[in-house]
Amino acid sequence: MGKLTIGCFASLIGSMNLDFAVKLSGAALEKGHKVDLWVSGNATMLSIEKQREFKDYSSLEKPLKELMEKGLKVTACEACAEARGYHKENTMEGFQRFSMDWYLASIFDADRVLHIGGE
Repeated sequence: MGKLTIGCFASLIGSMNLDFAVKLSGAALEKGHKVDLWVSGNATMLSIEKQREFKDYSSLEKPLKELMEKGLKVTACEACAEARGYHKENTMEGFQRFSMDWYLASIFDADRVLHIGGE
């Protein structure tokens, strides 16, 4: 199997880009692919630990942790996270934080790249 790099550049509230990117990552892992998921912009909120679940409201912490246990490598744009007040000390365990060059390096050695969002 190959390697898929997904870049998620989610916009403000109402965007389903992040939900789609996580589901797609899970489907690719199930098929045996390696998956790198890069989150940038408002998608960096995914990196915050101890998120509160609400009934009928998307909460991705639990499915994300399960995917990371299966090998998903997920990384947040450090500058985007810091700009939004998401700091290293409240980042979910297993979540990486790097600059954009990490995403570019992942793209370089990927078999396929999917860039989601940025509208």
